[in-house]
Amino acid sequence: MSGAVQRATIRLDKWLWQARFFKTRGVARKLVGDGRVRVNSERTVKPARQVGAGDTLTFPQGSAVRVVRIVALGARRGPAPEARALYEDLSPEPAPRDAGDPAPRAGGRPTGKARRQFDSARAQRLEPPGTAD
Repeated sequence: MSGAVQRATIRLDKWLWQARFFKTRGVARKLVGDGRVRVNSERTVKPARQVGAGDTLTFPQGSAVRVVRIVALGARRGPAPEARALYEDLSPEPAPRDAGDPAPRAGGRPTGKARRQFDSARAQRLEPPGTAD
């Protein structure tokens, strides 16, 4: 008999879902399958890869790159405070924004005047040739 002690492990995609990094296991599985997750600095494409306490994961989430160390495996997908207890966040801090820079805007809602100008320009573009008086 071997004296080696087996550590407790769980599927990578299941742990990412239980720790609430992704809304569904399917999304986590796709990210891992696309090769966008690293376990202990090694790229993996297998959602069934076994991970356990002490492993470090690196993966994109939104526009940021997350780096987390697994602290616990968890038995279920519980509430957020329970999920935060499953990992230690090692992600780098985002670059601070300059206080003089305004918040990024997507344009916002147009004013009434801007909307009338837009509608007028659009109507002129849509008129068939020769119908203008």
